[in-house]
Amino acid sequence: MEYRVLGRTELNVSRLCFGALTVGPLQAKMPLREGADVIRTAFAAGVNFIDTAELYETYDYIREALSGYNDKIIVSSKSYAYTYSGMRDSVHKACQALGRDYIDIFMLHEQTSRMTLKGHWEALEFLVDAKRKGLVRAIGVSTHTVDVVRAAALIDEIDVIHPILNMRGIGICGGTVEEMLSAIELATYTGKGIYTMKALGGGHLSSVSDDAFQWILERPNINAVAVGMQSLEEVAVNCAVFSNRTVDKALKNKVTAKKRQLLVEDWCIGCGNCAEKCPMGAIVVENGKAVSFSEKCVLCGYCGAYCPEFCLKII
Repeated sequence: MEYRVLGRTELNVSRLCFGALTVGPLQAKMPLREGADVIRTAFAAGVNFIDTAELYETYDYIREALSGYNDKIIVSSKSYAYTYSGMRDSVHKACQALGRDYIDIFMLHEQTSRMTLKGHWEALEFLVDAKRKGLVRAIGVSTHTVDVVRAAALIDEIDVIHPILNMRGIGICGGTVEEMLSAIELATYTGKGIYTMKALGGGHLSSVSDDAFQWILERPNINAVAVGMQSLEEVAVNCAVFSNRTVDKALKNKVTAKKRQLLVEDWCIGCGNCAEKCPMGAIVVENGKAVSFSEKCVLCGYCGAYCPEFCLKII
């Protein structure tokens, strides 16, 4: 496994980052031990970097997987908190749930504009204080938006940026692939660490995964790539790809044959919470029921967290 230092931080991360969203209740809803085994298998293969968030509800999986690896694994989490006290609660919750005294990276989750960053400034101030006290080692933001990467590049308090990026620009908001790459170049110049998400475009690029992974790994300025994994087979294939080893063809075919989709259960009441919260605009309410557009959906599963009837899931 190849490792790179994440920007100006001292965090030496594996280029393959385990995206923990997929094992939790917003997607696969795997049994605790089964999900933890998938994560631990990645750790054993050399992955030392894992991405999660308060929203994902995967802290229990990670804590279970950390047994025997705890001081070797770099954990990144994030929160939508926008006040000082709210972010304080989020960071302390993460530490307690993970059984740690600190979090390696803590981020402002899914920032959508420069104004959103401004509105979360109190939360950022807590993270600055937490970093000073050793409760957080690095501060970051996650985003789908080009302008947020540009803005974050110029904020001294931010150490790490977690943007969406793939070869076809699926899910990128407010710009093109080229414009996102340019924003990332600026962020790298100002010392930010960059680890990206959605290299396979939420599954839309699974049929050309070799090309998609080769493209992202060849881009300059990308320290690591977060990839969601739900099975031992996916871990084996992705670890081989990121370690520049030959991938077993039968195993690869098994992994790429699996297609995921957003399922809206029949008991949907059409409240519209999911449509309002979807960052991709991939859900609308028609005839009293939520309807998703597969061409826009990046299978993040965030909508499920806002459904009062628990009728949305990735399958």
